[in-house]
Amino acid sequence: MDHDSLFQAQLQQLKRDGNYRVFAELERHCGAFPRATRHADGAAEPVTIWCSNDYLGMGQHPAVTRATIEAVEAHGVGAGGTRNISGTSHLHAALEAELADLHGKASALLFTSGYVANWTALSTLGARLPGAVILSDEKNHASMIEGIRHSRAERIIWRHNDPADLDRKLAAIDPARPRIVAFESVYSMDGDICPMREIIEVAERHGAMTYLDEVHAVGMYGPRGGGVSEREGLADRITLIQGTLGKAFGVVGGYVAGSAALCDFIRSFASGFIFTTALPPAIASAAIASIRHLKTSDMERARQRRQVARLRARLDAHGIPHMANDSHIIPVMIGDPVKCRQISDILMKDWGIYVQPINYPTVPKGTERLRITPSPMHSDADIDRLAEALASLWRRCALAHAVA
Repeated sequence: MDHDSLFQAQLQQLKRDGNYRVFAELERHCGAFPRATRHADGAAEPVTIWCSNDYLGMGQHPAVTRATIEAVEAHGVGAGGTRNISGTSHLHAALEAELADLHGKASALLFTSGYVANWTALSTLGARLPGAVILSDEKNHASMIEGIRHSRAERIIWRHNDPADLDRKLAAIDPARPRIVAFESVYSMDGDICPMREIIEVAERHGAMTYLDEVHAVGMYGPRGGGVSEREGLADRITLIQGTLGKAFGVVGGYVAGSAALCDFIRSFASGFIFTTALPPAIASAAIASIRHLKTSDMERARQRRQVARLRARLDAHGIPHMANDSHIIPVMIGDPVKCRQISDILMKDWGIYVQPINYPTVPKGTERLRITPSPMHSDADIDRLAEALASLWRRCALAHAVA
């Protein structure tokens, strides 16, 4: 049997549907973000990145790069294995203490990515708590969905950001069973922010645990970057907060924060933690530097908010449809996978602007979009040029303009 033909058949269908993903080969330059070099067909061309999750440019911050270099020189590159076998680096322990402090929790636990943190924590809680029921917002991230599925616990889906629907579904469950309400603060594709207080109040009324994904909010919201839960003064009422080091903090890795017993429970029973090589100590050092900086500096967040508002105003002026939300994420709606890809390609080729198209299955069919994330490093001139490019393409591709 020609096994490759089995693979190729499905890949060809993906291409026909307009959902085949093409990676841009980019070379970031420390100190120059959002500028980068694109490598294609043997040529190297300058581009401006508009879709990075390094929301505040902390991946190139001098304090972060310096901490990385010094830690490599002091400790070497790798962690040497799992934390159980190779030992826990002092920097791992220091980073967990920093994260626990960020969220006002007793403890925190590191993972190699936010995806692994979600998958591992939810699968462990669902599998190890007898009779557990996990109530999941219908727009939760794939990592949460996979963790819940792997746990084999009963799963109940509640309508997106709908506390009343959550209330009805919790009321129908035996209160003797452990119940975990899983939701996100900022949803990454639509950029909407959950009604956190109302969700927590519903969960508390029924005696349920709360599991909050703050991946797209940590570093970005709250006076110290603790996320939406810190901004709203609700962190102490949430059972478990999950976050990432790979977005606003500009590094890599994931974590959960909660009570000492909860974190020890996951540490002791989670295969996704026990059998995984630990983060390199230098990465832990970089994350500590980034978190400490953003705990005391609001300059990056303030500048970022200004640039988001400016870009939205420029898009409005050109009649470019973008989804309204209160976050830092600007989804520009296209609604067609082929046109979404075409617009992305033309922006790259003719304008030197990189915005990756977001198609199915990341978003539902018919809601294809460009997901734009202005940073503090984007200039006013960058914003004006992006808006001009999009306006030109809207005319060229005969797409519908926003209703005035």
